Amino acid sequence: MTATKTASAVGGRREALEVFLAEGCSAPRPWGNGPGDTYGRHSHGSHKVLFCLEGSITFHLDEGDVELEAGDRLDIGPGTEHGATVGPNGCSCVEASR
Repeated sequence: MTATKTASAVGGRREALEVFLAEGCSAPRPWGNGPGDTYGRHSHGSHKVLFCLEGSITFHLDEGDVELEAGDRLDIGPGTEHGATVGPNGCSCVEASR
């Protein structure tokens, strides 16, 4: 299973929504968390495309940690185990399935 980061992929929410549409993704789901919040290890049944729009979040993968900052994209393959820790200023993200 895989996860791939693309740094500075978008300049904001509008560009992220355009990418989802162009790639035929599901309806986007926005979410955000406060500083230091965590997500336990889990996986998804479909390919996830995620954009960090504000703040930062670090995803914990078997291959190592991947830190996302505003504008970064993370593609997470189906079945890829991961957890996450939100950065010191919280985060705002949007994701969709493909």
